[in-house]
Amino acid sequence: MGSDEETRPGVGELAKDTASGKIGVVMGEWAGRVHMRPAGGGVEWDALPHHVVAPSAREELSARLAVRNEMTRSRP
Repeated sequence: MGSDEETRPGVGELAKDTASGKIGVVMGEWAGRVHMRPAGGGVEWDALPHHVVAPSAREELSARLAVRNEMTRSRP
């Protein structure tokens, strides 16, 4: 296992796609691509493995807060 694979977020973890700048949850890997989806749900996208990194603490907090705010707004 290379050092890039050791530090890349695993399935179910938040990650940043540096090519698009999007933060999402890693759904898995297939055909040399990392499959991700937005943290709050939505359409998945594929990223190249070398573009997938752990988000900074600020990016992670922002993504988690956005999901929580959306959940609050969608309640009756």
